[in-house]
Amino acid sequence: MRCKSIAAGVLAASLLFSLSSARAADPAPAAAPAIPVGVAQARMKPVSQALEFVGRVESPERVEIRARVKGMLEAVLFKEGDVVKEGAPLYRIEKPLFQADVENAEGEVGRAKAALDLAKIQRDRAEELLAKNAGTVVARDQAIAAEASSKGQLLTAEAHLKTAKINLGYTDIVSPITGKIGRTAFTRGHIVGPDSGVLATIVSENPMYVTFPVSQRDYLEAQKEEGKVDLTNVEVRIKFSDGTTYPEIGRINFVDVSVSRSTDTVVMRADVPNPKGALIDGQLVRVELKSGTPQEKIVVPQAALVADQGGVYVFVVEDGKAMTRRVKPGGTLGAGIIIEDGLKPGDQVVVDGFEQLRPGASVRATPAAGLASGG
Repeated sequence: MRCKSIAAGVLAASLLFSLSSARAADPAPAAAPAIPVGVAQARMKPVSQALEFVGRVESPERVEIRARVKGMLEAVLFKEGDVVKEGAPLYRIEKPLFQADVENAEGEVGRAKAALDLAKIQRDRAEELLAKNAGTVVARDQAIAAEASSKGQLLTAEAHLKTAKINLGYTDIVSPITGKIGRTAFTRGHIVGPDSGVLATIVSENPMYVTFPVSQRDYLEAQKEEGKVDLTNVEVRIKFSDGTTYPEIGRINFVDVSVSRSTDTVVMRADVPNPKGALIDGQLVRVELKSGTPQEKIVVPQAALVADQGGVYVFVVEDGKAMTRRVKPGGTLGAGIIIEDGLKPGDQVVVDGFEQLRPGASVRATPAAGLASGG
């Protein structure tokens, strides 16, 4: 019996040894590969105080073209949507009737001049006869009055001629300003006149105005130090409805003289260059005012921000690992985001490849092309 127990123990020991050897021979599980990510450095940048408002683009010059005389529209001389120069012909109204009025007025002037010449001769003759006691005072006075009447008739005839020439000139409708012209309300063959309404509208394009209401509180914040009203250094930036920023910088050129009692706002206006015609009359835009001494703040690319139910966070690379940091955004700066809290200068934030990241995951970080500056 004792021999059987010893044999059983030896067999069990052999099996345990075999199992241990087999486990030792199995390869160790491979470590998860590092995830490649693009990073950008959080950097300090000068940031000016900014206030944002809703504004509307306005053309400094807006002219409604109207007919000043009545007649058939003979020609439309422009292409809708084109830029027209000051003095360029726009419409032509038929001329024959107005030309006839001019010729008729010229005839009246001729008759009035002839009547005046005759009146002068008769006055001279009456005065000569009176001097020789061959005429009467009454005849002389009548001759003087006839001459004065002829002078008045000549003035009236000359005024009629001038009016006729002006009306003839109104048959050629020209552009009073340089700007872009809109659609024409009438085409060739229509009868137009002073009661026809607007034929077309012309708006100037460069520069453009942007008007926006500013609350009393924001207006005071936009002032310079020591309460001095100095708006010459305030930059005016325009943002379109799609979020893009207009490249030209505007300057404030007008502040209204009174505050609206219903809204407690004051209307301000900026003069903005528009060399390429990107700003359109009546356009609704966002207006950003930047003033004051710039402050150094942390800026990262917009691509670094991730949002969830808890707020906004970013992935930061630390010792080859991806870690999350909750951050507090504070506005935009170009293509970057200002970070008020949650990051420090020099942090490497992930801007590309974070879709598969989890906190603590191993990463292989390389600078992201075009985003290394953080905005």
